[in-house]
Order: sequence, then C-alpha cells, then structure tokens
Amino acid sequence: MNTSIDAFVENFASQFDETPLDQFQASTAFRELEEWSSMTALVIIAMVDETYKVKLTGNEIKDSNTIEDLYKVVIAKVNG
Repeated sequence: MNTSIDAFVENFASQFDETPLDQFQASTAFRELEEWSSMTALVIIAMVDETYKVKLTGNEIKDSNTIEDLYKVVIAKVNG
C-alpha cells in the first residue's frame, strides 16, 4: 500500500466522476468542490476503509478542510 500524499490525492480524486483531475491537490478544500455531497463523503469513507484498512468518521471528514487534512487523519490511524 502506497501511503504517500500523492497516492492519497490520486485515490481521493478517483472517487469523483465529473471533477477534472487538475482540481485535486493536497491543498484542495474538498467540501467546496461542486461535486461534493454527503454521498461522496460515504464513498470516501469506503475508499479509505478498503485501501488503507482504517475507519473514517463523518466528524473526521467534517473537521478536515483540505485533502491533506484528511490524509493526516488517515495516516495517524494507519500508524496507530
């Protein structure tokens, strides 16, 4: 499993159908993306569970502003 920030951003971006890839960087405020919805949040939770084998909560997503913020939460859980 690749736990780099770049791999996380790529995995995150792959969950979106309509948003261009160039919209996704570590600094992207993901909840401001037009395509973001509560359904997308569930898809991200599932991706993190499947790819990184950790559970994200809705509050952890709510408390994160950027993709990098979310990445830090995931990595902290991976490294437990």
